[in-house]
Amino acid sequence: MEKEQECHGMPTIGEHAPAFEAQTTNGKINFPEDFKGKWVILFSHPSDFTPVCTSEFVTFGHMQKEFENLNCQLIGLSIDGLASHIAWLRTIEEKIDFKGMKNVEVRFPLIDDVSMHVAKLYGMLQPSASETKAVRAVFFIDPKGIVRAVIYYPLSLGRNFDEIKRVLIGLQTIDEFGVSLPADWRPGDEVMVPAPQTCDAARERMADDSVKHDDWFFSLRELPKDKVEEKLYEKVK
Repeated sequence: MEKEQECHGMPTIGEHAPAFEAQTTNGKINFPEDFKGKWVILFSHPSDFTPVCTSEFVTFGHMQKEFENLNCQLIGLSIDGLASHIAWLRTIEEKIDFKGMKNVEVRFPLIDDVSMHVAKLYGMLQPSASETKAVRAVFFIDPKGIVRAVIYYPLSLGRNFDEIKRVLIGLQTIDEFGVSLPADWRPGDEVMVPAPQTCDAARERMADDSVKHDDWFFSLRELPKDKVEEKLYEKVK
């Protein structure tokens, strides 16, 4: 039972991200302390030198600057050692051409987790999928070290990077503007005004001409794309 809990336990949304120290391809890190004030996407992949993982790292590497411009640090992990990581990243840069992305230098840290300590701490090792490989987990961690979203993918399915970036931008928009976001939201779409909590607030809401009402609990307002981008990207100026 203890072993099962260790493998399946995972931090949930709203909790503090579990702390750890680890060696990476960029040196030692103390997580999340070293990344205070930044958003972090901490993600795992099953193994170095595998095809799906390679396609993902080419894509993550190609998009590094886009995430950095959103005040977000990428951190990768697999249950492989530093020598394997370094050799694999060199192979990606020197040999791999995926969808026209080639000569991609992966500059973000990749964690050495041969001990499986971090993978178990974050519920990345799931015996029903594999005893020795981490599933494709993605943790979105805010500047205060709080887990804000979690996405899991099976070993054989590559991640959707448009969605990963959309989730990051969405979380930042929620924090900056105090709104909720409807299905399929993207910057420039209408946002949802939180439902009122009292009868008086509901009456005031219905009288507000700047808000589009379908009913007292379902209200939308405009939030221009340029306003979202101005607020989010000023964080890295």
